[in-house]
Amino acid sequence: MHKMRNNSETGAEPRLRNVSPHDLSELIGSIYDCVLVPSHWEQTLTDIMQALSGVSVILSLNDLRNDRILIDKSIGWGAAGLAERQRHLSEVHARIGEWFARGPSLDEPFIASRQLGPDYLHASPYVQHCLKPLGIVDIMHQFLMYTPSHFSELVIGRHERQGAITDREVEIAGLLLPHLRRAVTITNVLDAGAIERERISEALDALRCGFILTSGEGKILHANRAAERLLEDGAAVYDANGVLAARAPDAGRELRKAIRLAARDEGTLGKTGLAVCLSGSQALPMLAHVLPINGSDLRARLRPEAVAAVFVPRPVSAGSGLPPDETKEFLRRRFGLTKAEADVALEIAKGDGRDAAGARLGITATTVRAHLSNIFEKTGVRRQAELVRLLMQSNAA
Repeated sequence: MHKMRNNSETGAEPRLRNVSPHDLSELIGSIYDCVLVPSHWEQTLTDIMQALSGVSVILSLNDLRNDRILIDKSIGWGAAGLAERQRHLSEVHARIGEWFARGPSLDEPFIASRQLGPDYLHASPYVQHCLKPLGIVDIMHQFLMYTPSHFSELVIGRHERQGAITDREVEIAGLLLPHLRRAVTITNVLDAGAIERERISEALDALRCGFILTSGEGKILHANRAAERLLEDGAAVYDANGVLAARAPDAGRELRKAIRLAARDEGTLGKTGLAVCLSGSQALPMLAHVLPINGSDLRARLRPEAVAAVFVPRPVSAGSGLPPDETKEFLRRRFGLTKAEADVALEIAKGDGRDAAGARLGITATTVRAHLSNIFEKTGVRRQAELVRLLMQSNAA
């Protein structure tokens, strides 16, 4: 695979000032390679940094529930710069928290030059003692995951010779966002350490989550032991005469669409297949994630005729999610839901319908509908199924 090299050590300007469709496709493919070979992140992040005309980059994935860092990669900061940044993390987190309290879409980046005034930037200890010594004049946070249990972001720094973040960088980052989000989401359900230590195919077969390779028509080409058990059980996914199928009609349609897109061009996948809700209304929460396979030699080695890998983590048991109070607090912080709206959201997520939710809360069905209308407006979802998926991702990420 053609690679864009890092010129930051020589002081040369990045080679890419405009990203061609070919280079964008290469970059997306490199992001997906990192799911199976995490050691590739360093070069891939260098390529992303150059595509965005940046001088530094950070990619992190934090498991807040278990206090673990699953991905912690940086380019261009140096040991001293990272140590100084660590000393100012409370300021960074405070500004990010204020940003999320305003209720922006998770797809909307936080850009220091646009969100913080010149007086603040001039007085900020983080800017003056951490960014300024590195020559960084602007910084962009692109959020990949933000749930009560997990937080992931891509942070791009711009040098004074490059100037502030422009709409061009925002557009390119937006194109990469769904692919980065898919990569870190799947990394979260895998044992990345085991994949680093073992041959990829052997490590995937030993995963506790289901792993299924399919052709462009959805034909099952390979399933690990966990996936075989899921297919035999048949509650969420099953083998329909050799073809992968889902019990829930909506899930089946989205899986088929994601596999077709993966066969045609992985760059067109976008959000399709990122988190497919496999659960029926009475089932335990279960999601599937689709990874394109035939976009690079590295991934194609798993099975040359395969076009997609479907990862199905184990279902989340009723008691394994975050405590309801923590989830409600997250919903209130992240989306500005009232206490009553957060209560309704959690009851609806149980899948028993509006009447049952109202009965448990001691309110009428009309009141439930009114709260749901407000919830949809604040969260950006349009249907109860989408709301359930949002909450499942919050608790099962």
